[in-house]
Amino acid sequence: MFANLKEQPVDKILSLVKAYREDPRDGKIDLGVGVYKNAEGVTPIMGAVKRAEKQLWELESSKSYVALAGDPAFSTAMINLVLGNSVAHDNIASIATPGGTGAIRQAFELIQMANPDARVFVSNPTWPNHVSMLNYLGMTHVAYRYFDNETRGVDFDGMMEDLSGVKAGDIVLLHGCCHNPTGANLNLAEWQIVLDLLNKTGAIPMIDIAYQGFGDGLIEDAAAVRLIASSVPECLVAASCSKNFGIYRERTGILMAVSADGSQRGRNQESLAFLNRQNFSFPPDHGARLVTMVLSDPDLRADWVKELEDVRLGMLGLREQLAGELQRLSGSDRFGFLAQHRGMFSRLGTTPEMVERLRAEHGIYMVGDSRMNIAGLNAQSVPILAQAIIDVGV
Repeated sequence: MFANLKEQPVDKILSLVKAYREDPRDGKIDLGVGVYKNAEGVTPIMGAVKRAEKQLWELESSKSYVALAGDPAFSTAMINLVLGNSVAHDNIASIATPGGTGAIRQAFELIQMANPDARVFVSNPTWPNHVSMLNYLGMTHVAYRYFDNETRGVDFDGMMEDLSGVKAGDIVLLHGCCHNPTGANLNLAEWQIVLDLLNKTGAIPMIDIAYQGFGDGLIEDAAAVRLIASSVPECLVAASCSKNFGIYRERTGILMAVSADGSQRGRNQESLAFLNRQNFSFPPDHGARLVTMVLSDPDLRADWVKELEDVRLGMLGLREQLAGELQRLSGSDRFGFLAQHRGMFSRLGTTPEMVERLRAEHGIYMVGDSRMNIAGLNAQSVPILAQAIIDVGV
């Protein structure tokens, strides 16, 4: 049996990690892996999470399973965080999942179960695992233009031209904020145009929001999700707690299925719970419990909000420092887009050959499509990166 297994495609990011670790050079810079790091290069445990964990250790009395859908208190806390009061909670079915990735996978399987012929429209570029999962599930997907390599902003005209081909029952996968891998986001006026198209065509939005709080703020980053969810007959929202709570290894996420009224919620909830049962049975609870505690306790929540805001402003400061340094070195404002992008990532919009030169000549590691993790920088490494970008002629 095992002899029939085929060699799997190499994961480019994991290969990058290996190459970085094996590079003996001092001063090398890792901008590849999509994990937040502080100025010391550490992914810290947030103070509020640490305090909640201590409370949980003292108070938890059982490690028994929770419900198939996860703890209802977690769902309530996350629905409040992501959707607020934009949608009646009686209209929302939800399940806890192993990370945002698990939420996306469950969403794809729900789509496949409900409409095997559905096409999923995916931004070009997008997070690579979106397309990988769709391919694995044998689901039809269609790319729509998103990033303009010249302006390093959203190619909105191209996006809308490509989405003009969607039909009723198709799925349009959108990034709620902090687009991965580009960092380029739609503004609210553009979101409204997308919403009008969805309602005109009957296409169904699926929103992946993995970085709430990393862009313009907790409420601001949720604005587009709330606009869409409150204005379409039905939609899917996949949210991750890995980044904004810093609990990557706890694998904590949620999938929400929003319908126009409460009559469909029961069936949606049953279907979601069924998918959990088939894939992993009961979801993990430790991370979800910590998130619930942080969001439900006023003191813990206040500490978390402040720490998250410090993280956001720190990344924004690095963006502004890098854009300013590149302007100084180049005498041009062509890198100003770096300060306009939001979240952990920006895409330089250069060639794989230039990315390879950055690695070979300067020890700077980023994904081949020129996606770089801004959180991999600090105040000392920004000038080094800026000089390398100028030296290779990006």
